[in-house]
Amino acid sequence: MDVETVLVPVDGSPLSSRAVEVAVAVAERYDGGVHALYILDRDDESHTEEMMVATEMLTGDVPVRHSSAYGFTTSALTHHPGSVVLDASEDVGADFIVIPREQPSELLGKAAGYVLQYAKQPVLSV
Repeated sequence: MDVETVLVPVDGSPLSSRAVEVAVAVAERYDGGVHALYILDRDDESHTEEMMVATEMLTGDVPVRHSSAYGFTTSALTHHPGSVVLDASEDVGADFIVIPREQPSELLGKAAGYVLQYAKQPVLSV
């Protein structure tokens, strides 16, 4: 299996930190990199910088890139946090997705089920 980019959606929770650790292990195994996607809630955008620093601390020598996206938007009620993750996976050319599934935030929990059902690339839920 060829894995250049492992996408990991995060929300700043301890469980998303665990997902970053697993994404790093997958990336290290296949000499790839990690792309951390910060799933934001429009009501609370204050932790993005903290999440980036925490993610970089966990990735060590593995190359890491960052992006962020809103999980919901009032302008498109049909917009789903899972579609945000899958759109990002296409945009960054992700070959593999690691997503927190056990007791994530409400936003990331909604994304996880959707990603597991509709992703084209392999998905590991942690």
